Amino acid sequence: MNRTLVVDDSPTIRRMVITSLRDVCSGGFQEAATGLEALEQLAVGPIALMILDLNMPDMHGLEVLRFVRNHQAFRHIPIVVLTTRGDEASRTVVMAAGASLYLTKPFTPQILAGQVRELLGGRLSRHQAARAPESHDV
Repeated sequence: MNRTLVVDDSPTIRRMVITSLRDVCSGGFQEAATGLEALEQLAVGPIALMILDLNMPDMHGLEVLRFVRNHQAFRHIPIVVLTTRGDEASRTVVMAAGASLYLTKPFTPQILAGQVRELLGGRLSRHQAARAPESHDV
C-alpha cells in the first residue's frame, strides 16, 4: 500500500495536513517530525507522495528534497513543499531542486487537497497515456 509521508516538526500541522488529504490520499499516512525521520520512513515501504516542510531542527527540508531527487529509488515520488517561506528566492531554489509543488503556510485545507488531487491526477493521466496503445489510421 502506497502511503503519504507528512514531514513537519509541528504535530498540529501534520494532523491538519492528514485531515485535509484523507479523501485524496487513500493509501494511508506516515508521519515524520524531522528530516532524518523522513529518510528512515523512505526505507520502510513505498511512498506515493511526500508533504515536506523546509524549516526543521535536524535536517533542512531542502536537504531531504535533494536526497530524494538524487536517489534512483525515490526520485519518482511527488514532493509538495509546504512551508512558511513565501519569498520568491526560496520558491525558485526549491522548485529548481525538484519539488513538484510549492505551497505556503498558513494553508487552506481545500486548496491543499485540490492541488494534491491535481498533482496526483496529472501524474496518473501521464502514466496512463504513456501506457496506452497508439492509435493508427486505418
